[in-house]
Amino acid sequence: MAAAKPAPPPVPASPVPTPPVEEHLFADDGRVPNNPILPLLVYRGALATGPGAAAACEARFAANDWSGGWRAGIYAYHHYHSTAHEALGIVSGSARVRLGGEDGEIVEVRAGDVVVIPAGVAHKSEGASPDLLVVGAYPGGRGPDMRVPGAGERERALANIAAVPLPAADPVHGRSGPLLERWSAAARR
Repeated sequence: MAAAKPAPPPVPASPVPTPPVEEHLFADDGRVPNNPILPLLVYRGALATGPGAAAACEARFAANDWSGGWRAGIYAYHHYHSTAHEALGIVSGSARVRLGGEDGEIVEVRAGDVVVIPAGVAHKSEGASPDLLVVGAYPGGRGPDMRVPGAGERERALANIAAVPLPAADPVHGRSGPLLERWSAAARR
């Protein structure tokens, strides 16, 4: 009787690449406080796209304690929130978004991307595809205020921004992930 051939060794699974995460840091420009400590993060290709993408994004954000969500586009004027950080899930379409105020940076986002905006950082749509749909949410159920650059009560806005706590979870990855790693390190500096 012939001996059975040994089974070939298992082929190691190829690692699933982590989508790239971009960092953008914006200093106070005299009109917009921005957030000189916490970087704005752009997660490329972090969400599923296609039918059901909005509901899946809402569920993912909610599972990671980012709630108070809405579905819409991005306002076509500079605005920021002094009482909450904000996550924007791009579930369909694309947009050009100016971040950090008039002298800030334009970033192109598309379906599948997530933008996490620290309290104080201005954002504005500079143009969008007709099918743009964004899901927005805030950590820990915090409600945002709506502020525009140069408006009164700057000292109050600065105090609000300084008092916003770091989130307990990353809106995409939960209890670990780039947001917690990068924002915790930035806050320690």
